[in-house]
Amino acid sequence: MRFTLGREERLKSRKLIGKLYEEGKSIKVFPLRMVYLQTEHTSNYPAQVGVSVPKRNFKRAVDRNRIKRLLRETYRKEKHTVYSEANKPFVFMISYLAKDEWKYADIELRMKKLLSNFITEINKDEK
Repeated sequence: MRFTLGREERLKSRKLIGKLYEEGKSIKVFPLRMVYLQTEHTSNYPAQVGVSVPKRNFKRAVDRNRIKRLLRETYRKEKHTVYSEANKPFVFMISYLAKDEWKYADIELRMKKLLSNFITEINKDEK
């Protein structure tokens, strides 16, 4: 498996994002929150992901963009755990909740925990 995060793996569809926030379920591992939904999407991959950082917590775009870059990178390194467990197609959005910027190592640990919690949730829903 290649550890990339290509165009088809990113969530860009406005319809899917709207549906995700209306019908999706949520998991929190501070400072991250994942809203996920099991639904069909256009990609060949088992999951499409988007990241978001609120403007009210980080006024400067450079700060928001840096945190989004960190979130995408930590997800890219850990997505193999989701891909090995997900049997159905999922879309999810990962949001950053903290009011200050965390270090990469801390975000990486929390992303691992968030994705493992996601896997346990989807396995629990299937049973």
